[in-house]
Amino acid sequence: MTDTGAMQRRKPEWLRTRLPGGDAYFALKNKLEKRGLHTICQSARCPNAHECWNSDQATFLVMGDICSRDCRFCAVRPGRPLPLDPEEGRKLSEMAALMSLRYAVITSVTRDDLPDKGSGHFARIIRELKLARPQMRIEVLVPDFSGRDELLDAVLDAGPDVLAHNVETVPALYAKVNRRPAAFADSLRVLEHGKERGWVTKSGVMVGLGESADGLHDLFRELRARGTDLLTIGQYLQPDARSLPVERYYSPGEFAALKAEALGHGFIGVESGPFVRSSYHAEELFLQVSRALSRIQ
Repeated sequence: MTDTGAMQRRKPEWLRTRLPGGDAYFALKNKLEKRGLHTICQSARCPNAHECWNSDQATFLVMGDICSRDCRFCAVRPGRPLPLDPEEGRKLSEMAALMSLRYAVITSVTRDDLPDKGSGHFARIIRELKLARPQMRIEVLVPDFSGRDELLDAVLDAGPDVLAHNVETVPALYAKVNRRPAAFADSLRVLEHGKERGWVTKSGVMVGLGESADGLHDLFRELRARGTDLLTIGQYLQPDARSLPVERYYSPGEFAALKAEALGHGFIGVESGPFVRSSYHAEELFLQVSRALSRIQ
């Protein structure tokens, strides 16, 4: 008899990816290390690192590489974060110039240890980047700031072009992944408040943690009810031994069906696939939503 559950948990052929490497990859790695900068590509062990880094694209991770929370799907180290680097904005500006970036994605660890959750530091970095490279678009992938509007406002007032915040999974699994009971409401508040203030908003979800089809349907509906414009859907891949195991691998056809369902809910742009992560094809999604909104106006 075939064990269907075991088959669903066995890593399929379509999840093979190239190991990071190549001249451009190592050149970018050296430049980042020289400036003491971090990327989520490295810290979260992103499967797209080879593709993105060899195209001179990376998602910067600010405020250190140690997170004050301990989500059981994430490879970023939990623990006591280090002090903020006041030179981080300048270093990022230098790096963006070296990479000739037209579009930068900046995310961070969660800093519950700081009174303002790191929102002021985020804002200073955005302003420095805007001053140094006014032509560059900036997408910020922010933590939930415990749902506090005034902290998110500090970031928005600095003028990013896209506000992203990931709900990560369906709310029924928040306890399983070690997220606070209030975290889902806080996440929805971030996206809703950003949209109320007129921003392009974006969220991301992983599948394969044990969610149900109905749970995903309700999540898509909930995000659209908050006006979320863009959505990324990717396969959860266990990053290390301490993280949760994969419950199920979705096929490319199932990812195509999820994209169609999400678009049916009214999202303007959706990236859906086994290796899709929050910042995958970020600039293309931004241009897609920009064209759609310009037609409406």
